[in-house]
Amino acid sequence: MRDQHGVTRLLAIVGVPRASYYKWRSMRLYRSSQKEGLDQEIKEHMMATHLAHPYFGYPRMVTALWEAGYRVNHKKVWRLMKELSIQSVIRKKRKLSSYTPSVVYPNRLKRQFHATAPGQKMVTDITYISDGTHFYYLSVIQDLFNNEIVAWQISRRNDLELVLDTVEQWIRKKDVSEAVLHSDQGFQYTSQAYNTRLKEFSIKGSHSRKATCLDNACIESFFSHLKTEKLYLLQCKSEEELHQAVEDYIYFYNYQRFQAKLKQRAPIEYRHALAA
Repeated sequence: MRDQHGVTRLLAIVGVPRASYYKWRSMRLYRSSQKEGLDQEIKEHMMATHLAHPYFGYPRMVTALWEAGYRVNHKKVWRLMKELSIQSVIRKKRKLSSYTPSVVYPNRLKRQFHATAPGQKMVTDITYISDGTHFYYLSVIQDLFNNEIVAWQISRRNDLELVLDTVEQWIRKKDVSEAVLHSDQGFQYTSQAYNTRLKEFSIKGSHSRKATCLDNACIESFFSHLKTEKLYLLQCKSEEELHQAVEDYIYFYNYQRFQAKLKQRAPIEYRHALAA
């Protein structure tokens, strides 16, 4: 009724103090802006998930969002997917007449993510990150003993070279003999070249079951922290900014971000404390 009567007159009729009304109004606008910001963050994560897994329909998108920490129901996910004009695609069957069988390792971890010493159990994966214009690929290796990120690489291409470069960086830093290196069954991790590299350094390969991302939940958790605590807040505008943001966060994560699992210590602090 503000179009017909003054606000002061209306507030006097209903007996509401003017200050209370404007406080309520400002809080309502604030909550609305917060909701819009969260929806935009969810949309960006959904778009990245769609690019990584274009065969995901809204039920699997709901699962992916929950695993990333977004408690969104299926109706909202369905609505947002329509707004973004994304839907699952049906993959065409390929002729495999000249196909070389890939190497699939047993699941050596079986979701037993606890390690008693550094370098025993390692996990690796690739995630998508964006500078607002282009998507890039971040490959990471994590030590399950203290959740430390021991190697990482960023590339414009999601290819075998990215994975091998990440493994090479880890190998140069650590004694990797007899370590278990666990991943999903992505084409890079089931290739002959990847298998050969692991054998050269006596690394035990391990693979998650197909379409079972919880088998590699620890590194998925790290990716979620990276995005929600750094990348979504910073909104990088270039490849250089994105690379620096990832480098800064990994340093913070390894040296400063305390974890309850590590008795409120950061990963490297925890490792040094046990070695002392």
